[in-house]
Amino acid sequence: MPKEGSPAQKGTTLVVGATGFLGGKVAARLRDLGVPVRALVREGSDSAKLEARGVEVIRGDLTDRESLRPAMEGVVSLVTTAIGYSARKRGDSLKTVDDAGNRNLIDAAREARLGRFVFTSVLACDLAEGVPHFWQKKLTEDYLEASGVPFVSLRPGAFFSAEFWGKGVRKGHLRSFGPPDTRWTYVDPDDVAQCLVQAVGNPKALNKRIDLGTDRPLSARDIAGILSEVLGRRIALRPVPAAPILALFGLFSERMRDFKAMFDFFQTGKYVADTALQREVFGSVPSSEESLRRLFARPGVP
Repeated sequence: MPKEGSPAQKGTTLVVGATGFLGGKVAARLRDLGVPVRALVREGSDSAKLEARGVEVIRGDLTDRESLRPAMEGVVSLVTTAIGYSARKRGDSLKTVDDAGNRNLIDAAREARLGRFVFTSVLACDLAEGVPHFWQKKLTEDYLEASGVPFVSLRPGAFFSAEFWGKGVRKGHLRSFGPPDTRWTYVDPDDVAQCLVQAVGNPKALNKRIDLGTDRPLSARDIAGILSEVLGRRIALRPVPAAPILALFGLFSERMRDFKAMFDFFQTGKYVADTALQREVFGSVPSSEESLRRLFARPGVP
């Protein structure tokens, strides 16, 4: 797991996406380190948990360029985990949020002469032109670098998911999409949050695109074996035929076609992290065993 440590840059950090799963972890860790945090929160989103942690909340939206200017006032760094392709709210999309919205945010950061822009990208996005939400990450990285704003782009692999796997593991099986022996990179989302926090002030991270993962790529069969060892009971593999399911739903949904393209890309063997820079910048690369042990030791996880 990455080393704990306070960001070196002084002043307020703006977190975009702080009401979401990953952004909430980032905001909480920054506050635990005593860093002043401001969160850009859309109208209608619940900010009570953030405010209870001492986070300053300012209302705004990536799709509203003018709302970003006051959010940037007095800010020295920014971390964004916001995504639109998951369509959490009506009107969210790859085009409105991930493309235009991120460009608005980068433009506002440039105008404000921000000291550091930390972007949450995705592993191997530059190799996945056929996966729309991956390729958009690459295009945003390029726009960010061309803007001249000091940046860090972190590229995590697939998240280990207690939420997706938990119920099945409790019953003694692991659900998996696609061929059970194809390996790709996974990472604990808590480790991603910690790296995002460290990236705010780490000089080694400046202007770099950094893969994040565990010590090695894993297949679903590998994960079932590790969980059997970690939990001390047999976890059987239960493959789910993802391709025909996603192809069927893809007849009616652009988002499902995107997800099918993603799973097809996973099967190419290219979704694998080079963790050398991760080790150099953040000091460690967790083992898969350590990551899964931590994940399933957390409260509420079987």
